[in-house]
Amino acid sequence: MESTFFSNLIKLYNPKNIAILIGVAMFFSCQPDLETIETLTREDKTPVESGYNIKIVYSSHSQIRMILEAPRMERYEGEEPYLELPEGVSVVFYDSLENVNSTMSANYAISYEHKELLEARNDVVVVNELNEQLNTELLIWDQQKEIIYSDKFVKITTEDEVLYGDGFEADERFSQWVIKKPRGTFSIDTAPPEEGIRQEEAIRQEETPGP
Repeated sequence: MESTFFSNLIKLYNPKNIAILIGVAMFFSCQPDLETIETLTREDKTPVESGYNIKIVYSSHSQIRMILEAPRMERYEGEEPYLELPEGVSVVFYDSLENVNSTMSANYAISYEHKELLEARNDVVVVNELNEQLNTELLIWDQQKEIIYSDKFVKITTEDEVLYGDGFEADERFSQWVIKKPRGTFSIDTAPPEEGIRQEEAIRQEETPGP
């Protein structure tokens, strides 16, 4: 089974799974001076690892599965450890034949290890192998359920249509999706608009000849 997006990111912490690490300067933060700590309960916001101009190629069984690029990456520890990409991220996923399967980019991303969630924000763009494009300002990737979703405004552009809605849900590869609370005028005579517009309904409408 191919790795999910979240598990790929988590595996980046393990040097055994990193095929190539190019142009990355890593450094470890020093332990803070106890005299500078205001209280014993103050949360330390200093990253334990930081990297710049990162390009990582992740492979499995000698096959490229993912290429991740980010201007900056920081890892934080604590009760809820997380990885932060404050200056944006670009990810390309490949299938077993090393063809591009899907891509994702965002201006900011953060992944939570214990919750197994990745949150992408600010100009999030996902493109699948059918060249369907998702645009939103917030996207959650749930590794346990193997889905991506949002409750914010979304736009999905297919070959022949542009669909809008307030929220969406899809499989993690964005190969099957549904827009929730669709906006605008739709000629699809299937489910009521409040129940959402599904990918297969949009495709069926595109293929239905006019009167």
